[in-house]
Amino acid sequence: VTRRRSALKENGEQHIPSINDFILSACARALKDFPSLNAAFTDQRVELYSDINIGMAVALEEGLVVPVIRNADRLSLQELAKQSRELADKAQKKKLFPLDYEGGTFTVSNLGMFGVDSFIAIINPPQCAILAVGQVGPRVVPHGEGIAVRPIMTMSLSADHRVVDGAIAARFLQEVKRLLEAPDL
Repeated sequence: VTRRRSALKENGEQHIPSINDFILSACARALKDFPSLNAAFTDQRVELYSDINIGMAVALEEGLVVPVIRNADRLSLQELAKQSRELADKAQKKKLFPLDYEGGTFTVSNLGMFGVDSFIAIINPPQCAILAVGQVGPRVVPHGEGIAVRPIMTMSLSADHRVVDGAIAARFLQEVKRLLEAPDL
């Protein structure tokens, strides 16, 4: 992600997607293959959502709001980035309408901008899952026979086990990781 953002900057792109935009896009794409994480437990049954509407947690002085990017899986990275910027701006200016924060089917909470490495996010009912994302920072990692310094971030997924088990949640995280590391997100 950091290399792709740098390449966009070098190419003179006007609007560079944020790291969070890449994460939102990867989640939207992965949720198509993991519909049980795009679901809710309601009235003693599991309801699979047909649309992928990703909530993005935005911290305000007064507390947290979660505006929703509708049909996020159908948006290009640039379209998603534009919508996330607009929703974050509306949230900061306290101009969100109820339609802007209703109907989320999955949420991403990113505290990286606060210097947080990792945390456990609390599920936003009736949704069955939320992804917690920490900051991207340089870490020493194994590389071949030696070591290297690479940008690394931590993600953790909280999921309602009435809807989805840990093995499916782990495979979802693997797919999000794969998409974030892929050169063509």
